[in-house]
Amino acid sequence: MTTIRQRRFGKGTEAAEDQPSEKNVKPDGKILSDHTGRKLWNILSITVGGIAAVSLGLLTSVYVATLHENDLWFSNIKEVEREISFRTECGLYYSYYKQMIQAASIQQGLHGLVYDNKTESVRTINILERMNVYQEVFLSILYRILPIQQYLEPVYFYIYTLFGLQAVYVIALYVTSWLLSGTWLSGLLAACWYITNRIDTTRVEFTIPLRENWALPFFAVQIAAITYLLRAHLQPVQEKLTLVAVFMATFLFSLTWQFNQFMMLIQALALFILDCFDMLPTAKVTWLYIIQISGLLLVCVLQFFNSMILGSLLISFNTSVLIARAIQKNLKRGSLLNRLGKLILHVLLVLCLTLTINKFIKKILNLESDEHIFKFLKAKFGFGATRDFDANLYLCEEAFGLLPLNTFSRLSDTLLFYAYIFVLFLMTIAAVIVAFQNLSGSNQVDFMEKMEECTIILKPDAAYNLIHTVLFGCLALSTMRMKYLWTSHMCVFASFGLCSTEVWRPILRCIHLYTSQRMHVIKYSVPIITLLYISFKFWPGIMDELSELREFYDPDTVELMNWIKSNTPNTAVFAGSMQLLAGVKLCTGRTLTNHPHYEDKNLRERTKQIYQIYAKRSPDDVYRILRSFGTDYVILEDSICYERRHSRGCRLRDLLDIANGHIMDGLGENEPDLKPSLYPRFCEEIKKNLPSYTTHFTRVFQNKTFHVYKLAAFV
Repeated sequence: MTTIRQRRFGKGTEAAEDQPSEKNVKPDGKILSDHTGRKLWNILSITVGGIAAVSLGLLTSVYVATLHENDLWFSNIKEVEREISFRTECGLYYSYYKQMIQAASIQQGLHGLVYDNKTESVRTINILERMNVYQEVFLSILYRILPIQQYLEPVYFYIYTLFGLQAVYVIALYVTSWLLSGTWLSGLLAACWYITNRIDTTRVEFTIPLRENWALPFFAVQIAAITYLLRAHLQPVQEKLTLVAVFMATFLFSLTWQFNQFMMLIQALALFILDCFDMLPTAKVTWLYIIQISGLLLVCVLQFFNSMILGSLLISFNTSVLIARAIQKNLKRGSLLNRLGKLILHVLLVLCLTLTINKFIKKILNLESDEHIFKFLKAKFGFGATRDFDANLYLCEEAFGLLPLNTFSRLSDTLLFYAYIFVLFLMTIAAVIVAFQNLSGSNQVDFMEKMEECTIILKPDAAYNLIHTVLFGCLALSTMRMKYLWTSHMCVFASFGLCSTEVWRPILRCIHLYTSQRMHVIKYSVPIITLLYISFKFWPGIMDELSELREFYDPDTVELMNWIKSNTPNTAVFAGSMQLLAGVKLCTGRTLTNHPHYEDKNLRERTKQIYQIYAKRSPDDVYRILRSFGTDYVILEDSICYERRHSRGCRLRDLLDIANGHIMDGLGENEPDLKPSLYPRFCEEIKKNLPSYTTHFTRVFQNKTFHVYKLAAFV
């Protein structure tokens, strides 16, 4: 197991509101208009705000890079230890970057990826089609053509790029908050909250090559561009340039993460909800639907027409919305009841069209790559228990469970959660009132006239960010792994609210205390006080964290990788857990039977078969299965065979027993139809060196964690 031990040494524009237009007369008789003064102030504000944004972005990059170095002593450890630190699927993705760097030429490297026969034994696959690794390809080509080889190792070029993207991420969050509130003070608060809540906003420092660390900065840029696009009174050229920015960010986000379609589906649902309640300009929403489809289709082309993309719910949903809108042309006309009826019909029509189109595409393409996701969702939300191995594998992982409650206590320590709930509550009330007003017609509703003193205004950009944070909040609450999509935006939304006239003006007017001066005092003093509190409370902790020095320590895995490189042929095929095998491929270049990139039905079936080494199966059965995949060596891990991390029913061996119809080990209940196995557990029994096992398997390596067995030649 990998462990860490202590190191040993050898204002956008500041909005001027409610101010009368005045002119100042200079002694020399020249008149300087208020407009000119405000313009100069805006230029100064934008300059200062921009410098602060870039500075905070760069500081964040340096911060996470320093934490990574301090945790692992990355600059001092051996190459094999550096590679082992890229755990599970991270190691698999980085292996393709390493493969491209070590190839004789760029063309040969690309050919090796398109016709890969080392990632899955006895099978040639197209890595560029199956996985989102274009970023590794691009970086490796860039490293080869730039004159930096003498000064920077490939691994540092890779990790510094990822840490550099954190600067882009923070700047995008900063700009989004600035655009929403009209003051760069809001962006400053958003960036500070992102940094002080690092545990819950990013995990880049210890999972560097993970796809989300590539994708989320582009997603943040896309949200910033959409926020700007939804502002009123944009010039045609501004709107066109913004649409280009949205498209580029959407494309890069889609290219770098296999879960892109699900995230953009939630985004499309947000647009759909707001459009139904007439809270966004329909023309701009249509453009955003088209951009999502075109960006995903372009990625589909680059991934050699990946069928999982073509069969995505996003493409079916967006297409259905555009068709339904063409059919129901008078959707936004009529009385309240009339519009509600049309709206219900519209939703049902979109839902039916989406399911029909999606089912038709999947039937035509014979698509089953994403079925495990829907099985997982069905079981997770209580639509029936399942014995499906793949679904249970996800259900039993903490990352795919509910968001832990201690997350909220950490977020509350920085005041982020309190501010977020405050702003969310007020903005939700405003959204409900505006939606009701839009459906009813504000001039026809007496109730709205009574609310005139508490003027409710919800701009399209704020409305979008409100629904965005609500939907992604629901996703995070249901699936912990997705919390990073929510918590970063939480920083943006909370900081915007504390610095926004849209929040403070209605409150002050409702309690009859509104004046322009009072509103501005509150609008600026609250975030400044919050920033001072954060600085006072968390700066010492950040300094302590940066001064704590540790060292990477995993001698058993290092010993295993060194043994494989020294004692097995380059063509040897290894079987084992998919997490470990990703490291085997990266560190040794040997061929694998299975790996952690799970978005392929054949691979999922293959993994289940390989994992019979931890089930109650006969040695003959296990040998036959392993040999069918060309296995030469199998690696058994005590941490899996004798697992205690999960409770009974969620250990890997339990999932295999249930899927095989066998009774689980240990005290506890079993389902009535489960039967005792005729054979003992393979991973335990093989260590006894019984003749029935030694006929097929010979132990060739052993340490405290791993046992490697060589398979006898197939007879």
